[in-house]
Amino acid sequence: MVNPGIFLAAMGIMLLEMSEASAVSMALSADARSARPFVAAILGIFVVLGPATVLGKEIAVFPIFYIRLASAVLLLYFGQRLMKSARRSMKFQYLKHFPKSQKEEPREKGVNTTAFLVGATEAFEAAIVLVALYPQGFISTIYGAIFGGIIVILGSFILRTKIRQIKQAIMKVVVASLLLTFSLFWFIESVIVINDIYLIPIFLLFFVLVYEYSIYGLGNLVSEKSEPEQD
Repeated sequence: MVNPGIFLAAMGIMLLEMSEASAVSMALSADARSARPFVAAILGIFVVLGPATVLGKEIAVFPIFYIRLASAVLLLYFGQRLMKSARRSMKFQYLKHFPKSQKEEPREKGVNTTAFLVGATEAFEAAIVLVALYPQGFISTIYGAIFGGIIVILGSFILRTKIRQIKQAIMKVVVASLLLTFSLFWFIESVIVINDIYLIPIFLLFFVLVYEYSIYGLGNLVSEKSEPEQD
């Protein structure tokens, strides 16, 4: 018999943690024009949640502090690189000119690793809660986790088509902001307990900062380019 309370609790934690992993992996996939980061994130989730189902409470002995810290460092590294890439893309968009040498930027091999770590980290946090729910109702917990995961996966596939319609320059601003947001959030979370609701203002702050950095000084370039044409 399924316990509605345990079922909803398991589904809720999956929706919360997996939607965060989904947001980052979808953004990475859209920027890379490939589904590999999304698949890597799903793989990271299964690598953690699979053993968690078998190991049960043993999963809690793993050092989440170091996992979270490693993920934060990696996201910071790729976030700042993507921020510079966003500035280049915004520059070409402003100038209405995209040199052939810049059209296809080499994709970082570590993007898939980043997506994998994001999926694994969020799955680890979800697993700790799910394991705590096992004694209250193992079957209800499993059903709730599966149902929550299915909702996130279906929602992600539906949103992927919409995300691909966003211009590449803006997409890079969004992705860089997301990576820097989770990097800062996990650095803070490694020291103190912080509510996930703070992800929203942190993301908005980084979005403004990355966007302003991306367009800084571009107005002068547009003016310089238009002056010779007028002559």
